[in-house]
Amino acid sequence: MRVHRSEVLVIGGGIAGVATALDLLDSGKSVVLLERDDESVFGGLARESFGGMFFVDSPEQRRQGIRDSAELALRDWYSFAEFGADDVLPKAWAEAYVQRCTPDVYRWVRRYGVRFLPLINWVERGEFRPGNSVPRFHVVWGTGKGLAERLIVALYQHPNAARMNIRFRHRVDHLVTSDGCVSGACGTDESDGIPFEAHAEHVVVATGGINGDLKRVRENWHRDWRTPPDRLLNGSHRFADGRLHDAVAVAGGSLTHMDKMWNYAAGVHHPRPRKPDHGLSLVPPRSALWLNWRGERMGPQPLVSGFDTRRLVTDICAQDRPYSWQIMNLRIALKELAVSGAEFNPSIRDRKPFAFLRDILFGNRWLVKEMLSHCPDFVTAATLPELVDKMNALQGDQAVQLAAVEDAIRQYDATIARGSGLMNDEQLRRIGALRQYRGDRVRLCKFQPIEDARALPLIAVREFIISRKSLGGIQTDLNSRVLNAAGQPISGLYAVGEAAGFGGGGMHGLRALEGTFLGGCILSGRAAAAAISGKFNS
Repeated sequence: MRVHRSEVLVIGGGIAGVATALDLLDSGKSVVLLERDDESVFGGLARESFGGMFFVDSPEQRRQGIRDSAELALRDWYSFAEFGADDVLPKAWAEAYVQRCTPDVYRWVRRYGVRFLPLINWVERGEFRPGNSVPRFHVVWGTGKGLAERLIVALYQHPNAARMNIRFRHRVDHLVTSDGCVSGACGTDESDGIPFEAHAEHVVVATGGINGDLKRVRENWHRDWRTPPDRLLNGSHRFADGRLHDAVAVAGGSLTHMDKMWNYAAGVHHPRPRKPDHGLSLVPPRSALWLNWRGERMGPQPLVSGFDTRRLVTDICAQDRPYSWQIMNLRIALKELAVSGAEFNPSIRDRKPFAFLRDILFGNRWLVKEMLSHCPDFVTAATLPELVDKMNALQGDQAVQLAAVEDAIRQYDATIARGSGLMNDEQLRRIGALRQYRGDRVRLCKFQPIEDARALPLIAVREFIISRKSLGGIQTDLNSRVLNAAGQPISGLYAVGEAAGFGGGGMHGLRALEGTFLGGCILSGRAAAAAISGKFNS
């Protein structure tokens, strides 16, 4: 039995755990950080992410002439969240986030050399409910990988680094309690199978959510989404399995809103999978037609990404078969197809401005080639009958009806042909509105018909629901202290990041405004470190 001792034990080496440890070192605390994964992937799911961060009234917004405020952001947040009457702590965390994200997250990461693209993305604008009134999605120049690496370098090079002990491949199974206080954890060093104990005055759980365990995802599936799909892809971290949620519950902590999740509608199989059911989340092209499993256009409200991600998932799950197709042509794919995450955005990840501009101006040719060549969910053809045959061959049945696909595409193309003054189609109206913002215009076709001889081949993409993030989790107060069923803090125990539903056990409510995940990890981690150091929030 190996034994580790420190003032603070941080369990989990994702962005929330790293942020917590950095601030603890600033306060001179001794820290043991236990991470189950290898050192080569230190940084957790954030390392794989695109790196978008939600800020309010940032310098980048001001330079673009975007007028924003905490009051406006909170109104948008409440609209999207649809909080219940009992969601006191989630509401408090939402208010804290919009008030503190720029001074306590933006300025904090800038201190470590993190930079952002000058043009802010505008996502989750809202559909039937208002969403982001203005653009707030700030993309890290370097993606989430660059963000994680900057903070990890700062951790290793910290003046108090000698007071830190980081252990990789350490799986924590249980929390240790003593006289009603949480005083440590125990588990196994998976590199050699030797058990360990770690003792500390304070224990911080930063182990992510449950969405890496598809069995648990199905067990907590939200009632709005009917029954879980038979085929569900995994876009979460492989160790986001809820193991520490169970340990916290055994220690008396409350779990809440576990059915709240941020899953995506356009998942495809990873061309080179590294885990079971490994999926990628596409950024669905707005100019593509979204069809159901039979090849009928989804509606009556067409599916268009960037407005309400949750509604896309809800509508697809309401179908008899909860998967979908997107139909486009090569021109649309080159201009609009993207994959979320660092892996498939190398020009941003590796900070190569000329490559980034090339992809913007001439199309993302390498990505389209990679997906067409290696992703099993992409098929191409020169004609619609040939395309439908390949779609059915891919699925192994005759579900896709050629007449339905032809009708959807030819009605859409005919509407475009009438001219912009007569485009009585909601998808086309949205494309016209999206193109008014230059952040969308540079990556969006101008009313591109599908059956265009100059834009062939035709492309069909089979898309599944993909599991990604947990919006519920361990209930915490504004100091990230874990609460019991009576709403009282459990002495010595904290939870941060996705493990805590990014704060309070569910600060996003039913929907997220995007970009609040990385920021929520950092803010909740800093809150825990401040409380441990005696700087409590009111």
